[in-house]
Amino acid sequence: MSGARPDVPYPYAYERTATAAEITKRWGHLEPGAGAPHDAVVRVAGRLKTVRAHGGIAFADLADASGGIQLFAQKSILGADGLQHFSRLGVGDIVGAEGGVMRTRRGELSVVVTSITLLAPCLRPMPEKWHGLSDVEARYRARHLDLLFNERSLQLVAARAAANKAIRGFMEQRGFLEVETPLLHPIAGGAVARPFATHHNALGVDLYLRIAPELYLKRLLIGGMERVYELNRSFRNEGVSTRHNPEFTMLEGYEAYVDYEHTMSLVESLVLTIAGAVAGAAGADGVAGKLSPPFRRVSMFDAIEEATGVDFARLWEARDWAGLRRAAGGLGAGAEEERRPGAVVAELYETHVEKSLAEPTFVAGFPVEVSPLAKDHRTIEGFTEHADLVIGGVEVAPIYSELNDPDEQRRRFRMQAADRAAGNKEAALPDEDFLEALAYGMPPAGGFGLGIDRLLMLLTGAPSIREVILWPAMRPQDYPPSSSSP
Repeated sequence: MSGARPDVPYPYAYERTATAAEITKRWGHLEPGAGAPHDAVVRVAGRLKTVRAHGGIAFADLADASGGIQLFAQKSILGADGLQHFSRLGVGDIVGAEGGVMRTRRGELSVVVTSITLLAPCLRPMPEKWHGLSDVEARYRARHLDLLFNERSLQLVAARAAANKAIRGFMEQRGFLEVETPLLHPIAGGAVARPFATHHNALGVDLYLRIAPELYLKRLLIGGMERVYELNRSFRNEGVSTRHNPEFTMLEGYEAYVDYEHTMSLVESLVLTIAGAVAGAAGADGVAGKLSPPFRRVSMFDAIEEATGVDFARLWEARDWAGLRRAAGGLGAGAEEERRPGAVVAELYETHVEKSLAEPTFVAGFPVEVSPLAKDHRTIEGFTEHADLVIGGVEVAPIYSELNDPDEQRRRFRMQAADRAAGNKEAALPDEDFLEALAYGMPPAGGFGLGIDRLLMLLTGAPSIREVILWPAMRPQDYPPSSSSP
């Protein structure tokens, strides 16, 4: 490797006896100039942030995962060669150091070094300052450096871990069983999205990275499991933005014998639980500490009327499709005659309503055209019992009364297939295996899919989901990078 130091042995391990935080906790009370008892010898390890020499002494700041501690080297202890070796260490080197503990006259709690071991040298120049990489793209590409320099990035990692722990505790407490379903699907189903395709050579079949685990989780309901969930990775071959990444984390859960009204309440409690956990791990820069029950519930038609002043519910009930299209066209929506009325209404909602919903809101009732897996609405013909939870203008969780009529499900699949034939590459294909399973009977159920990345973005105040995904999708760049890059 370019820049390698041939004299570095790269030790296999280093026996560390204390972290920076443990030293601070145990000896933080020391007064300036005072030392710990002579038999209090520690061995620390971490990465050097600074190295500075002053005549017969030298100092270095060492950082480990718990915090930082100063290393204090003296010629009188290490000898001339030892001090020279210490002073030649570089910023970014990973070292182990042994010695006693004292607080210097200037008040710095320090390890008085009696031996120093280079464990792994830093062979590339570190960014000039440890307070953070300023180039956002560089931070995402070089996440290892971002985590070294930006405490906020470490907080976001901790926030995700706290959220995952809270999710599992919440679901287990309510009797849900965590399961794992396939990543590779013979048919891309469970959502309206464009999939990634691949080919399995041994089986000689085309397969798709899952866009959602829904159809497999519903098979478990058919199999007699009444509460199941999966904290899963899903993939959609779509654009990249502050709210979209081709690889993302979704929590999907299904409960037998309930409907979407019950599931909305479940999701509300879950989101509040996650928010509490995240606020504790990453502060309350976002909405984590500001959410309070009950979340508002509003019908799609009422939400559209509030935003536009147009009573589309009346036009829908009268089946006045011409009037509906005229009103929608006047608001800038695509209202061509070949478009189904439900698709027009859904576009109106997306363009005029969703982004304006700052407070947590359940928008209930979606057109069947955009909800092929949800039950028909009990009072609005052509709509389904599909609700979206929106927070800060961002949709974070679709919630369904799940469709369990195999004949109606087949009709919905055929409608999607017709849309696909007409050019909609995101429309779902019929899944005959799922229809076969559904024919054995699936209990009525409520289900939800909670977008974890989007929720974390909102809860932590991050400007993009790319901040809460360790390695978001990026355009390729030439490699190796130039020596001037971080």
